[in-house]
Amino acid sequence: MTAATWPQAFASLLKHEGGYVNHPSDPGGRTNLGVTQRVWEEWVGHPVDEAAMRALTPAMVEPLYRKRYWDKIRGDNLPAGIDLAVMDYAVNSGPGRAAKTLQEAVGIAADGSIGPKTLAAVSDADALTVIGEICNLRLAFLRSLPTWPTFGKGWWARVENVRKEASSLARHPSQE
Repeated sequence: MTAATWPQAFASLLKHEGGYVNHPSDPGGRTNLGVTQRVWEEWVGHPVDEAAMRALTPAMVEPLYRKRYWDKIRGDNLPAGIDLAVMDYAVNSGPGRAAKTLQEAVGIAADGSIGPKTLAAVSDADALTVIGEICNLRLAFLRSLPTWPTFGKGWWARVENVRKEASSLARHPSQE
C-alpha cells in the first residue's frame, strides 16, 4: 500500500503552519513555516539567528519535514488521507504521539513505532473512521494542554481542516 500523497500533505502542512512567528506564549519560540529554531539548528548543525529563521523557504524545509516527520510516520506506507492526518499531528505534537494515536485509533497496543502490525491494522480499518478517530483524539489531547486557552481556536480550526482534507484524500486517493 503506497499513498504517494507527500506533495498534498506538504502543501497542506505549509498552509496550516504559515510564516514567521515568535509568540511569547508559544513554548516552541521562534518559528517559520512550522519549523522551530531549535529543530532548524539541529537540522543544519549550527546556531541560527532571527534573520536566518525569517529567510527559510518551503524548498529549504521540505527535506526536514520529509525525513523527520513523513518518513518517521511511514507516510509512504499509509493509506491516502490517514497519511495526512498522522503527518500533520506528528509535526504539531511529535511523531511518537502521532504514531500512538494512530495505533489507538486502529485498536492495537500503542508503542509509538509504526511497524508491520500497525500497517496491517491500518490496512484492515476503514480510512474515514481512522481519520475521524485520529482527529478526535488529537483534539482531546490539545484541549488538555495549558496553552489551549491561547491557541485552542486555531488548533481546533486546523484539526477540522485536516479532518476535511484527509477525508477527501481517502475518498479520492488518486487526486494529484
